[in-house]
Amino acid sequence: MSKTLNLDEIVETLSQLSVLDLSNLKKLLEEKWDVKAAAAAVAFAGPAAPAAGADAGAAAEESTEFDIKLVGADDTKKIAIIKAVREATGLGLKEAKELVESVPSEIKKAAPKAEAAEIKKKIEEAGGKVELKGL
Repeated sequence: MSKTLNLDEIVETLSQLSVLDLSNLKKLLEEKWDVKAAAAAVAFAGPAAPAAGADAGAAAEESTEFDIKLVGADDTKKIAIIKAVREATGLGLKEAKELVESVPSEIKKAAPKAEAAEIKKKIEEAGGKVELKGL
């Protein structure tokens, strides 16, 4: 029973972390365990791909929620990009700056389609490069 309680406490603690802190945690765990989180995601997504078949492109278009990832930032426009990231995430100046400087980085998870498109537009207008991943 105590093991379950500890797991619940861990989940609660992780739920309170900022996106930046979660990103740093991911990096630390990758280093400690000598693994890559992206590789696990690809392996997990692999079996679902054959089930989708040729309709995979159509399924991506039907996504209603998207993960928003900053994959590039023009160094000459970093201040504008930081402002756009702050507006999109509600992060403080320091956290937004660290997020922009640690490209690639996740800006927001499971954002509705319209919100994701708007965030992408604002950040790209500011000089950043953004990828949307449909869920």
